[in-house]
Amino acid sequence: MPQVNFAYDEPEHALAYSAGAYATRAATLVEMREIADAAGYLLVDYDLLAELDDQPPPLPADVLLIDCPIQEGATLAALARLDLRAAQKNIKIVISTTISALDTVFGCLEQSNSTFLIEPTKQERVVALSIALAKVESMRVRELDDNDKQAIRRLSEQVNQIVQQLDRFTRDDSLAFRLESPESEFHGERDGDRQLIRTPRPPLPDPRLVRLIIRQRQLRGQFFDSELFADPAWDMLLDLTAARVEHQRVSVTSLCIASGVPPTTALRWIGQMVEVGLLERVEDETDRRRAFIQLSDKAADAMARYFAELGKEAKSLI
Repeated sequence: MPQVNFAYDEPEHALAYSAGAYATRAATLVEMREIADAAGYLLVDYDLLAELDDQPPPLPADVLLIDCPIQEGATLAALARLDLRAAQKNIKIVISTTISALDTVFGCLEQSNSTFLIEPTKQERVVALSIALAKVESMRVRELDDNDKQAIRRLSEQVNQIVQQLDRFTRDDSLAFRLESPESEFHGERDGDRQLIRTPRPPLPDPRLVRLIIRQRQLRGQFFDSELFADPAWDMLLDLTAARVEHQRVSVTSLCIASGVPPTTALRWIGQMVEVGLLERVEDETDRRRAFIQLSDKAADAMARYFAELGKEAKSLI
């Protein structure tokens, strides 16, 4: 397993932030160095497998860049330990992997709110690193000097240039703020002395109907450019609605496929939807390294009411 020490003299424009890099592929390590240097990070050596020591060394950086395309036991065990330590120290993790290893790697990182990339481009790594930088808490409380401000301006300019070149899926991330549905809890409103009561939730729709809708949505791709209809949030909600009624578990990989967009884009949407309470992560009781995704009760309630209202509209037309 190749290991490269990327410790080097701090450049004049470096911020007082550092990134630790670990990868099993030498080419990826080189790319990580280029990205960190352009962003004004000091890239330091980080050995993921040291997490397995009885007394692992202190985590060396504000952000950890990890490339893990394999499902080797020691590496996965080290990831699980890193997950807990990073969460405790509020250290950000940006991890790249392959679609075949996604479920296992995803299952190892539950506490640290990691950013997942699937065989990312260099531009996707830059965007992920810049987002991680913005989340570093110390940046919001430390007074920046002139070198810091200049580096941040350079980073902002670089990210803006990259974002302009990204595909429309990246631009659609701005829609993430629309994902949150109204709260399902009804706290009650008084009408005189009466307490209004929320009507019971209707049942979820027949999964055959949901699967038919999914197939109809996919059918459009045979006649038009499928990118015209990309709606990953809705496609994932439909897939999980059918799975809930069928009592089927949905893996992260399967949900990425159901989204109809590239895996890295799908993972960003999954993260957003978990944050707003539409999706939930559920551990596999038989294999703690794996995790599944399911609808939250709030999302299930919203989907049930949506299909019930759809049924009323259909009956009114008959």
